[in-house]
Amino acid sequence: MLYHLLYPLHTLLGGLNVFRYITFRAICGALTAFVIVLLLGPLFIRTMKKFQIGQVVRDDGPETHLAKQGVPTMGGMLILFSIMLSTFLWARLDISQVWLMMFVTTFYGGIGAYDDYRKIKKKNSKGLSARGKLVLQVAGASAVGLFIILLPGFDGHLSIPFLKDFRPDLGWFYVIFAILVIVGASNAVNLTDGLDGLAAGPTVVTAAVYLVFSYLAGHAVLANYLQLPYVNGSGELSIFCGAIFGACLGFLWFNAYPAQIFMGDVGSLALGGALGSVAIIIKQEFLLAIVGGVFVMEALSVILQVGYFKLTHGKRIFLMAPFHHHFEKKGWHETKVVVRFWIVSIILGLFAIATLKLR
Repeated sequence: MLYHLLYPLHTLLGGLNVFRYITFRAICGALTAFVIVLLLGPLFIRTMKKFQIGQVVRDDGPETHLAKQGVPTMGGMLILFSIMLSTFLWARLDISQVWLMMFVTTFYGGIGAYDDYRKIKKKNSKGLSARGKLVLQVAGASAVGLFIILLPGFDGHLSIPFLKDFRPDLGWFYVIFAILVIVGASNAVNLTDGLDGLAAGPTVVTAAVYLVFSYLAGHAVLANYLQLPYVNGSGELSIFCGAIFGACLGFLWFNAYPAQIFMGDVGSLALGGALGSVAIIIKQEFLLAIVGGVFVMEALSVILQVGYFKLTHGKRIFLMAPFHHHFEKKGWHETKVVVRFWIVSIILGLFAIATLKLR
């Protein structure tokens, strides 16, 4: 909004010319989201306590988690509010991809909010049924996939790091691929959100990496030089990614151990869906498996555990899934698990950026 209000006046006030630069607006978007969460966080926590909107802890988890029962949850609403407001203020609103991202984030946030509501109402950790959640997630992801392939100049080729000459064309099957990426990312972040600060940290790293790639994908010259798919208008998604970065960084102020508030499914499902959608729009889908390696690891641990349990009639690969609980069961303190997962995420983020020159 500020771009449309202030940039046209740059002929009168030369300083307003700065609003034309995506880098400037991305930084401002990140700072704005960070400040919003930091300022509204205490009030939000008090409000959640007042209405007794607290975490419902699974009874089969680590015993140390029982102390988290009743800690305010649904902090994802604060994260999403700051992301949306920051994006609205600093992004160009005449770019369709910006509105698409705000739609899919809100839609997935709605799914998570309803899931959280059912958990709190029933006083258990079940929430929305897995089938019901999946149907809604697929519906939202389908809308993104259809929107993308109907855009003028749509390119159905996949972009695979390290393989610049191998770009298979999926055509209309790209919609199915988009659904797998977005739904998978949403559930992976959701599964990761099990310890204080565990999901927010890797999300900060992933958002920062996609901020860079969004900017490059929207810059014709740089995209061509780095052999990246050029996507017209995608540079504005840098502001959106910056807002995710700032919002999650601000949320960590309150979510770090011992957490004063949890993001809940309203946050984790929405953030995962948002990151998956950005990956789809800028044609960097496989990059998400690298920079979001922590999320992938968590999701795979659950899939392997469940599959092996059924095949062997009760045997387990891990002491407990998702993967972070395995280390807790081995005696690691929660903060050690979280910080080490953050370290892995940062290393993966650096490796993802390094793929720019490894093509």
